[in-house]
Amino acid sequence: MHQTDVKDCVQLNQYTLKDEIGKGSYGVVKLAYNENDNTYYAMKVLSKKKLIRQAGFPRRPPPRGTRPAPGGCIQPRGPIEQVYQEIAILKKLDHPNVVKLVEVLDDPNEDHLYMVFELVNQGPVMEVPTLKPLSEDQARFYFQDLIKGIEYLHYQKIIHRDIKPSNLLVGEDGHIKIADFGVSNEFKGSDALLSNTVGTPAFMAPESLSETRKIFSGKALDVWAMGVTLYCFVFGQCPFMDERIMCLHSKIKSQALEFPDQPDIAEDLKDLITRMLDKNPESRIVVPEIKLHPWVTRHGAEPLPSEDENCTLVEVTEEEVENSVKHIPSLATVILVKTMIRKRSFGNPFEGSRREERSLSAPGNLLTKKPTRECEPLSEPKEARQRRQPPGPRPAPRGGGGSALVKGGPRAESWGAPAPGPCARMHPLRPDQAME
Repeated sequence: MHQTDVKDCVQLNQYTLKDEIGKGSYGVVKLAYNENDNTYYAMKVLSKKKLIRQAGFPRRPPPRGTRPAPGGCIQPRGPIEQVYQEIAILKKLDHPNVVKLVEVLDDPNEDHLYMVFELVNQGPVMEVPTLKPLSEDQARFYFQDLIKGIEYLHYQKIIHRDIKPSNLLVGEDGHIKIADFGVSNEFKGSDALLSNTVGTPAFMAPESLSETRKIFSGKALDVWAMGVTLYCFVFGQCPFMDERIMCLHSKIKSQALEFPDQPDIAEDLKDLITRMLDKNPESRIVVPEIKLHPWVTRHGAEPLPSEDENCTLVEVTEEEVENSVKHIPSLATVILVKTMIRKRSFGNPFEGSRREERSLSAPGNLLTKKPTRECEPLSEPKEARQRRQPPGPRPAPRGGGGSALVKGGPRAESWGAPAPGPCARMHPLRPDQAME
């Protein structure tokens, strides 16, 4: 992997990383320009350690073509191999309402994965809170897309776990695509049995916040978040809100659902939202029932496609798992990338220097321009740099030099210790921000 900074950019292989366009529950998302095909993508930077730590790490059955180990037993995959297994499946997902994963870059010697997704230019379907909610017809149009996308993910045995309006992106055709789904959310059997809490606080289901409940249904979590999202569509706000995280949790678990007087919505819609926001996951409505609900289908006038029409099972071979990520060589400059991720900033770390060099690990190993004196390769030997230094005293580096780039600068925000009492103030995460 080769990194270069050009006008506040960072280069990873053929991708030039530009502005930050989001912070999802799984990592930072950067706008990335691919100079090979002259196309912009969304690149998500994830921590492999964090993925592996996620509880349970459920697995699919072994892919077809897997060879048994001596003795007839299939060798279990290690944690990182399970990550690759799930990435291989994500890369083969193909649905009009799910954002497409293009490729994944991985340095085996470093912690970060770089996932390259198609860029959906129109942005989120809405921001919450808003004083301009959607009409019922608009909400139905987008919600039908959400149902089809979630049914497809669940069919592939993938739980989203962070459904919310900001993760529903509007494509050029006006339909939404579900974004910010990540690895470590697969399950086997008919449903996922989860035991850890991730996602966005205001969209979390009450069972995931229980102090006594040890495991809970992954599909039911997604249905709850879909219900909160639909509520946001028509009212422009979440049904349960509080600045204090413990009070928010308490409201989600025990406060009765209420509907504002305005806007006035149909009774069918109230019924659907009420059934989706049933605090008991055992009696909560399920996706097949949601598809047939009178409000969703406009009393049968707009039926949704059947599961067979909407879903095709993705299966991967051992070879596809092995080739699921593109391994890239390690350079010391990846430390710089990690530092900028930690600082939540990809600003130019070398004031006054420019690099206009192609990635050494890009296809063909070609350079578009030889490095200039102002932009020597970061991997250049020390002796060569010394030979090119003019005689006389060297000026002190700005900003404290290269080592300060690693050690200095603000760190990513973390949870503060809650104040005593049942309603500790949530800091610094807002109810509409995702927990990592």
